[in-house]
Amino acid sequence: MTIKKNDIYIIKITDIGNSGEGIGKIDGYTLFVKNTLPEEEVKVLVVKANKSYGYGKVIEVLKPSPYRVEPKCDVAGRCGGCTLQHLEYKKQLELKKNKVKQNLIRIGGFENVEVKDTIGMENPYHYRNKSQYPVKKENDKLNIGFYSLGSHKIVNVKNCLIGGEYDSEIVAKITEFIEENNISAYDEKTGKGLIRHIIIRIGYFTGEIMVCLVVNSKNFKFKKELINCLSIFGNISSIVINYNTNKTNVIMGEKCESIKGNDYITDKIGDLTFKISPLSFFQVNPLQTNKLYSVALEYANLKGDEVVIDAYCGIGTISLFLAQKAKKVYGVEIVPDAIKNAKENAKINKIENAEFFVGKSEDIVPKLYNEEKIKPDVIVVDPPRKGCEESLLRLMLDIKPERIVYVSCDSATLARDLKKLCESGVYEIKKVQPVDMFGHTGHVESVVLVKRK
Repeated sequence: MTIKKNDIYIIKITDIGNSGEGIGKIDGYTLFVKNTLPEEEVKVLVVKANKSYGYGKVIEVLKPSPYRVEPKCDVAGRCGGCTLQHLEYKKQLELKKNKVKQNLIRIGGFENVEVKDTIGMENPYHYRNKSQYPVKKENDKLNIGFYSLGSHKIVNVKNCLIGGEYDSEIVAKITEFIEENNISAYDEKTGKGLIRHIIIRIGYFTGEIMVCLVVNSKNFKFKKELINCLSIFGNISSIVINYNTNKTNVIMGEKCESIKGNDYITDKIGDLTFKISPLSFFQVNPLQTNKLYSVALEYANLKGDEVVIDAYCGIGTISLFLAQKAKKVYGVEIVPDAIKNAKENAKINKIENAEFFVGKSEDIVPKLYNEEKIKPDVIVVDPPRKGCEESLLRLMLDIKPERIVYVSCDSATLARDLKKLCESGVYEIKKVQPVDMFGHTGHVESVVLVKRK
């Protein structure tokens, strides 16, 4: 059977994809259909057909899932941010646990590994401490919001229910500022136009707010006007301009200019305080981050005399958590600004047994091991979505630390990397703990304890 665009089928949804879209089959042909749930029978229109898979649009839900609920957000289903708001939250947690388990089985070959129940949130709304709003002019109308799933078409969002509670007011005020000053919006096709993105970062426990405007220019002449526009918000402690003149989908450029306040805000995880700069990676869900790192610390099982290497350390969040219990922690991160923050964060928290290095983990860790003769008892990795570099995995197999704690934001690359570590016969998986950091989306974070046999 050949599946073509504009064909209409009745299918049963059997699974959920990485972005929260439903997955069904037509005689073995995979169809991804957003706003659908497992166990549902739906009538769909094929909107795109590739050779072995395609994308469909719901015409009618013939048999709804018993776990389907009415989304609270008025743009749910159109906005690409919350792809699972129509699924009961408890069921979201079950689905994420199953996603991790199935990837471990299907990709890693781990048939008998137990996956614990997903650690969820008490309130899965307004949890994000960072939101990125693209700015675009379409049909002479200024659109600021989020991209529709699978496209760069912006859906205007007046009040994002997973964003910070002040986001909507700040975005509304900046919209006024752009229109009153007749400032152009960036056009991805031509590479022209000034305002690219509005980024809002919030110190969840400190109340500090940073507003960062990403501009397609080497200079920004509306600094005073922007400061005046945002002066009504007493809790905005930092206003930053980020300059990005590259014709790229990468949101931020390398150069930042602070035009009001510091070039950072602070926030807390547990008892520790952290400086967060515009370019720094910091987990977006502070309440769940505390739970995530507590699990990582538990799995590291530190008694006080261990040496730990924290690859992909960011601004030192996990490193400093571990340093409270370890003899020495070495953190490695490729982003120079993040390492600058990590060193400052160590000073702020009066932690003297953590040392930080700029560079790729696959370059720095071999130097620490081979040249500095540092032999870690525990290695912690928290890589980006693409997972660990293969050379780092091979190095860990050479070093053979007692324990590896793997923190992952993508259970597919996690399963792939764990397979490489465990098929050597040196290591085995002892514990797997999913944590819901991204409520109402298809994403799930996991912490895995890998122990030397």
